[in-house]
Amino acid sequence: MSQEKAERAGSFGAVASQYERYRPGPPVAAVDWLLPTRVGMVIDLGAGTGALTRLLVDRAEEVVAVEPDGRMRSVLTAEAPGVRAVMGRGESMPVPDCCADAVLASSSWHWMDPIPTLNEVGRVLLPGGTLGAVWSGPDFEGPFLVQARALLAEQWQGGAEVVVVGEGEGDPHGGEFASLIMGDALRPTFSLEIPPGVPFDQPEHEVFTWDVALNADELIGLLGTLSSIITMAPDRRERVIAEARRLLRELLGVEGEVTVDVAFRADAWRSRRN
Repeated sequence: MSQEKAERAGSFGAVASQYERYRPGPPVAAVDWLLPTRVGMVIDLGAGTGALTRLLVDRAEEVVAVEPDGRMRSVLTAEAPGVRAVMGRGESMPVPDCCADAVLASSSWHWMDPIPTLNEVGRVLLPGGTLGAVWSGPDFEGPFLVQARALLAEQWQGGAEVVVVGEGEGDPHGGEFASLIMGDALRPTFSLEIPPGVPFDQPEHEVFTWDVALNADELIGLLGTLSSIITMAPDRRERVIAEARRLLRELLGVEGEVTVDVAFRADAWRSRRN
């Protein structure tokens, strides 16, 4: 893992309470698809503040939340009392061999080293057990973000200055306004890939969509949970957030209690240990 990726992967604990408040968890339909029947033990891998964990407590006899950041685990244990939360990561989980019926990762798989993690998940899963990965967040092709990008592009063409999150300021495409408002210009490919030599079948893929009404504070709160924002220098982060709030107000009329319907998307992947 590169130094930059490691820094970003470890950044979320600094905003753990904000992460819990503003980051969406996976939809129930996606969890139903990943884990359609009740099981003995399920591991929530890279559990964060427990958005997925809380959806698993009624689907298993035991839920183990594995999370490397103590600040995130503190929020998780407060929000999901009774769940066993342990320090660990995908490449090294403090659980016995062949103990789990399922290992699920919600918006965390891309932070792990895939081959060691696949081998470690293979170690802890029972034969035939489920490996599931799901990524949930704003749909970058949803109507709101498409409109926002178009409006920002118009503003740029009109000569206005904008502050964007991207490879550089003043991107002629508006730095993907989706990146500024809720996305991540450095976002990974949201897929579970199974290379040769690991003990898993090729995964199935399913997509789930829904809409969420968000006001300006909620949009800005979500923006502040992105690793690319968290790891910025404080002055640049403040400038980017202030510009995002201005653009929401002036371009889209979103301020105060005014809400906008934002399309969300969850990409879910499911594989079996062979």
